[in-house]
Amino acid sequence: MREFLDPTDRRLAKLLSSDGQDSVNQLAEKLQLSPPTVRTRLRSLIDKNILKIAGLLNLSERPELIAAIVGINANAQGHLDELMKDIANLPFVTSVSIVTGRFDLIVEVLVAGDVQDLYRFTSELLPRVAAPGVISRSEAFVVMKSQSKWVNLPRGCWEHGVDGAADTGVATPKAING
Repeated sequence: MREFLDPTDRRLAKLLSSDGQDSVNQLAEKLQLSPPTVRTRLRSLIDKNILKIAGLLNLSERPELIAAIVGINANAQGHLDELMKDIANLPFVTSVSIVTGRFDLIVEVLVAGDVQDLYRFTSELLPRVAAPGVISRSEAFVVMKSQSKWVNLPRGCWEHGVDGAADTGVATPKAING
């Protein structure tokens, strides 16, 4: 079972959500704690996979990035968690959630430069993630415009090829599969 964060860890997470560049000393001053205490708490949150400090991109400022939300109906028969983890490991996936409503899963996808990668995700990669018939239906919704949508870059976006050449914005099977 997941444990709730105590008030100090919540304040620490909130401060880092506002500015992930704050140093331990700056955080300690704002929290009125010693730097070693903040460092210990920060390391614990990271080690428990509760907190991740990462650079995010403002989707509305990056016209070369295409975001989509994919709704999935699944016949996973008690294995929805496993299917969710398998989908999360696919290229271009930023998150996967089990949801209520007309879909079983909602997948957030981010591709660079070309809707061809989105098409490849929905027509090739997604159907292969599970046995035939497990994913009974999917529906993709391309994000036309967003506000306050900060994203991390998933595997497949803006990666360098194996030969070290800069990525053109379109992920190739060689770049994704190694």
